[in-house]
Amino acid sequence: MSLSHAILTCLIEAPHSGYDLSKVFSESVGYFWHASQQQIYRELGKLETQGFIVSEIIPREGRLDKKIYSITELGKQHLVEWMKKPSEPDVIREDILVKIFSGSLVPINVLIEDVESRHRTHQNKLSKYREIEKEHFANKAELSQREKLKYLVLKAGIRCELEWIDWCKEALEMLKDSKPE
Repeated sequence: MSLSHAILTCLIEAPHSGYDLSKVFSESVGYFWHASQQQIYRELGKLETQGFIVSEIIPREGRLDKKIYSITELGKQHLVEWMKKPSEPDVIREDILVKIFSGSLVPINVLIEDVESRHRTHQNKLSKYREIEKEHFANKAELSQREKLKYLVLKAGIRCELEWIDWCKEALEMLKDSKPE
């Protein structure tokens, strides 16, 4: 997936300014695809040049004009064509795994502290996902198709966090049990 696909996905539901889009992005696809506000603005320019989105300037008295972006039919077609292609698993890029792999270079407590920190991070993310689940998907039998699709994505996030939490627990047990070489 590219950032352009994530942005087009956010624009399907409603037009947004760049600022609003970055907020929508961080509260939806941003949970599984990170992008800075600067990257989003840069990509908006490219998407507009390609004809996948259009912008409209909204004048505002006493303030800077607001630029609103909307997906075009060409943009929707581009997104549909991308969606029809088989998806590929992403490459795992986790710095903590590289640190553990070469962990014999540092005292074991350095690794333990890092894993404990990651454990807390994943616990916090899981709590956030559970809050979203309770707030938006409490009555699973009444979900629309669109809501079910969003819920499936949330469920993947929940499972991912549960796996990381389990891994952190296992790693901490092994690290705390290990003897210096």
